[in-house]
Amino acid sequence: MAVIKATVHFGEGFQGELVTVRDARVPIGPGAGKASPYDLLLGALASCYYATFLDIAEKKRLAFGSARVEVSGEKREQVPTTLAWVTVRLTIVKPESRAGFDQSAELAGRYCSIYQTLAQVAEMKTELAFEE
Repeated sequence: MAVIKATVHFGEGFQGELVTVRDARVPIGPGAGKASPYDLLLGALASCYYATFLDIAEKKRLAFGSARVEVSGEKREQVPTTLAWVTVRLTIVKPESRAGFDQSAELAGRYCSIYQTLAQVAEMKTELAFEE
């Protein structure tokens, strides 16, 4: 089992900074230039999903220029305000071919641990788009 760790240092009120073991830093709090808890959660999902997708795409030798992952969701009103639904939209830019991407996008959701964690409370959906 892998042990993971992150630390958030808080000053006055809800003003803080996430510091990872690799010294990555993310300002947390309200206002411009700072991430909220759900910004961090959706960002974690997007990066986990894409890392998983990349592993699959490399094994299948899928060639493309770049990609974009957009994550949206809706929080429930009742406490705890977990997510009711989440949509992960993967846009592949300048693919060499479109073959193989549908299955790879689906498998990324199946094998991404954060996607599967959120699937315990939210209805999860994956969309795939292409840009030439």
